[in-house]
Parts: sequence; structure tokens; C-alpha cells
Amino acid sequence: MQKPTRKIKVFIDTNVLIAGINSVTGASATLLDLCEAGVVQMVVSRQVLIEADRNFAAKFPQLVGRFRQFMHNLAPLMVDDPTPESMEKAATIVDRKDAPILAAAQNANVDFLITLDKKHFLNPKTRQKVMLKVISPIEFLQSFERLFLEE
Repeated sequence: MQKPTRKIKVFIDTNVLIAGINSVTGASATLLDLCEAGVVQMVVSRQVLIEADRNFAAKFPQLVGRFRQFMHNLAPLMVDDPTPESMEKAATIVDRKDAPILAAAQNANVDFLITLDKKHFLNPKTRQKVMLKVISPIEFLQSFERLFLEE
């Protein structure tokens, strides 16, 4: 595998944002650090940001300001929410409530969809049906490390 000549584009699921902001250690936090450093291009949809903000307000109100400041400073690539047609197509692959995430990631032409959702995304059946690479933060970091350790 050759080193990339462009930034790797990753669509970040809401659960990765929450885990990465909630803890300064761990794979999700390291992934967010790579995005913040400009090494990796974070891509999100408006729905991801709204869902994350709502979850922070409900479950971690003390972190709402930190999350909002992080997203403001990072200014990720924002993609349009998916069309109803693309969500219907995605709903044939993943649970209907997760279809907007899959559809937005597919429409964004990203290199990876990074999620912590083992039940709906990180399973062999879904991974086989999806054209893009769906991986966890730790799997991404392992691939990223291998890519840059190659000579």
C-alpha cells in the first residue's frame, strides 16, 4: 500500500464523537486528535452534529461547551443530509435508524465510515454489503499506523 498523496477522508459516526470528546484517551480521542492536527479530514452530516449535541446535552451536559468548541475550531467537511431515496437504499443494509449515517457516508465519497456501532455496522454481514470501508476507531488507527510505517 502506498502512502496517500491526499488527506484520508473519514465519516465520523456520532458515537465516535461522543467517545472521543468524553475521554482524552482511547482510539476515538486519538482519531479526533488526527483530525484536529489536519492529518485526516473529518466529514460529518448535519444530522450527526445535531444528534451529538443532543446526546451531550442529555448525558454529558458538562461537555457541551467542549464539544461545540472542538467542532467550531475543527470546522469539519459538512455534507448534506441524505435524500429519502438514498436513505431507503441504505435501510436495506442497516437498521432504519442508522440508514441516514450510512447514506450520508456513501454520498460523501469518504475512504472510511468510522463507528463504534458493533450491532448495526461492525458486523460481517453489513461490511460485505457496503462498498466503503466500515471500521472502528482502533481498526482505523491500526491501518493508519501500518500505512505510515511502510517504507
